[in-house]
Amino acid sequence: MLRIYSLKISLLISRLLPPALLLCLLSAGACAPVGPNFRAPEPQAPASWHTDLSEGLSAATATDLTQWWGNFNDPVLSNLIEQAVAGNLDLQLAKARLHEARARLGVANAAEFPSLTGNGSASRSRSNRQTRNLFATGFDAGWELDIFGGVSRSREAAQADLTAGEEDRRDVLVSLLGEVASNYLEVRTYQGRLSAAAENIASQADSLQLADWRNQAGLSDELAIQQARYNLAATRAQLPTLRIGLEGSLNRLAVLTGADPGMLHQLLKEPAPIPELPLAVTVGVPAEALRQRPDLRRAEQQLAAATARIGVAVSELYPKFRLSGSIGLESVDSADILAATSRSWKFGPSFSWPLFDGGQIRRNIEVQSAIQEQKLIQYRSVVLAALEEVENGLTAYVEEQRRYQALAEAAQAARAAAGLALDKYKGGLQDFSTVLDAQRSQLSFEDQLAQSRGAISIDLVRIYKALGGGWEVNY
Repeated sequence: MLRIYSLKISLLISRLLPPALLLCLLSAGACAPVGPNFRAPEPQAPASWHTDLSEGLSAATATDLTQWWGNFNDPVLSNLIEQAVAGNLDLQLAKARLHEARARLGVANAAEFPSLTGNGSASRSRSNRQTRNLFATGFDAGWELDIFGGVSRSREAAQADLTAGEEDRRDVLVSLLGEVASNYLEVRTYQGRLSAAAENIASQADSLQLADWRNQAGLSDELAIQQARYNLAATRAQLPTLRIGLEGSLNRLAVLTGADPGMLHQLLKEPAPIPELPLAVTVGVPAEALRQRPDLRRAEQQLAAATARIGVAVSELYPKFRLSGSIGLESVDSADILAATSRSWKFGPSFSWPLFDGGQIRRNIEVQSAIQEQKLIQYRSVVLAALEEVENGLTAYVEEQRRYQALAEAAQAARAAAGLALDKYKGGLQDFSTVLDAQRSQLSFEDQLAQSRGAISIDLVRIYKALGGGWEVNY
């Protein structure tokens, strides 16, 4: 039945429209859409990084960014990454927004097709002392001809929104992977600092015991005992702060994986060393880094969508042509609804053209043009921010390694000095103040060393994140 109605409507089109107008309308699809066409901007990137690439960094083409966390060779970290990809709520929210964008594209695509609506009614009315029944059923068809490209520009904008949504999901994924790895490394760093503090507490407790023995033997006074006591208490006072930091990192890590706070405590209960760094890290050149960044590709698609919406706004300046028709059955008696005399149809083209709107359409064009300008500025801002993030990460990675080497030397010397000071105190050649200063220095350098070791690994994670690593992960 639907094919019969479509055939009748087509015949009516050919009879009612002048041939020239019919030819113009049927060739509307060949008309170029109004408004500017999008041209992807070329990001301006320097030929090389400003940072001096050393300490294992190389300008060779970046590799193994898809699963960069594998470079740490830590099964626990890899397991946490898998849990986060499967359960993180921010990632699920980004997927939901992507589903919305895909549905909106479907709405925009549907606007290009004719519409067909079935209807039916039954009414009873009275006029001039006469009661009248009317029964009707049929189909209404309509089709707006996209002569000036407003519909196609809307579809173009929706497609760009969909692509931007996909890049947004990838950007959330990149950030998530970096945050999981950073928090895991913070956990191991806090555990290392607690271990260093525990070792110093044991050493300082022995020093307190020694001072007490020497006092009982009349070889030292009460001052040494009190100095040893407050030194030990001061070190113990650092433990709650470190435990608070460890607890926060564990809870944050649990939330990142989509679990309740406290759910990862058993998994990470046993301290473990910070994963070893890879011997070499290839970072490529700036242009390669920009191509990897999903936030830059998202900004580009947002610019494309804004450009297309200018065309949508411009199309409102031009007339809109529509073909509409209906075919059905009407009768005052339900028994005659299928009779040949009950058949009815109508068809006709129509157009509308805004002649005066107080400048609303042109103002909307200005609005959309201003939005496009904003999106272009945002795109350039994202380019600069991406380059800045990589440069800062490279510098931090290089300099923190140099700092670690200096701290390692200082910590080794401090341990030796603390041992020598204690030996001299035992032999009565030095007062306890020297031991006190040496032990404080030892604790300080060992704590800084543990922090620096963790900072190097976290800086490497930031480099991988800044390079856009991980966005290709499928889930």
